Amino acid sequence: MVLYWLCMAHVSDSSIIGVDGGGTTCRFALVHGGRRYDVQRRAANATTDPVGALAALQEGLSALAQAANIPMTELETFPAFLGLAGVVDDTIARDLAQALPLQTVRIEDDRRSAMVGALGTSDGCVIGIGTGSFFGRRVDARDRIIGGWGFILGDAASGADLGRHLLRCVLEVHDGLRDATALTDHMLAKFGSVAGVVAFATSAKPGDFAGFAPQIVAAAQEGDKVACHLMNQGAQNVSDALRDLGWQQGERICALGGLAPHYAPYLPADIAAHLAEPAGTALDGTLILAAQLTPMGETA
Repeated sequence: MVLYWLCMAHVSDSSIIGVDGGGTTCRFALVHGGRRYDVQRRAANATTDPVGALAALQEGLSALAQAANIPMTELETFPAFLGLAGVVDDTIARDLAQALPLQTVRIEDDRRSAMVGALGTSDGCVIGIGTGSFFGRRVDARDRIIGGWGFILGDAASGADLGRHLLRCVLEVHDGLRDATALTDHMLAKFGSVAGVVAFATSAKPGDFAGFAPQIVAAAQEGDKVACHLMNQGAQNVSDALRDLGWQQGERICALGGLAPHYAPYLPADIAAHLAEPAGTALDGTLILAAQLTPMGETA
């Protein structure tokens, strides 16, 4: 929030909209009349659930208008930047933009806005780990981002990835490949049988798998062997990604997302020592990027 106001002081009279759509929730912000309004709605993943994503966006925009006590026809004229999970190409972005009533809108995946929110204008690295995951590094104002390709092909160390691996461990216990723990016993009891585990996994969405992440984090803190294995495995993925990006000693690493900070005890000491609080949130980043858009009908 502090980062947002520092970066936006010169356009404090502007009206702008920012949207950060993740795999679990979608957050909306409106700056209008010198005030900021925030609302939250359900997930808006443009790839796994495009219909649901559009509905969530429409609901959120309507809620912003209500919060600011302005008509939708006025809200629709404000520049908007939407950073959404699942926007993997321009076609998805264009289709969504055309379906929304916004006159001036830029839609991208949620990684760049997260980088802007976390780092502001400074160099450094970002580990964005919630339901999904991505990793980024900025050097001399140039960004490189890896990951973020979704649950099936990517999202290493994410909440969804942890949850899926936990259920795999439950099945491995059943097969006699690893010892049972309190966590695997709890999960088996939850589903009633291995058939129940398989049935759940067949239709579960990334957010459903990610729902088990808090239990894994808590169990690891209690020393559960399976939970510790999963957290160490995820931390190795984080470490590998940072080193692949070329992270150097002295570069800060901002942890974004609900799960990212929980990896700190499992990371190599040199990396853990450089973890830092992000300057702002991904939603702050969308507002900063929205402020750079030129409203329809105006010239830059």
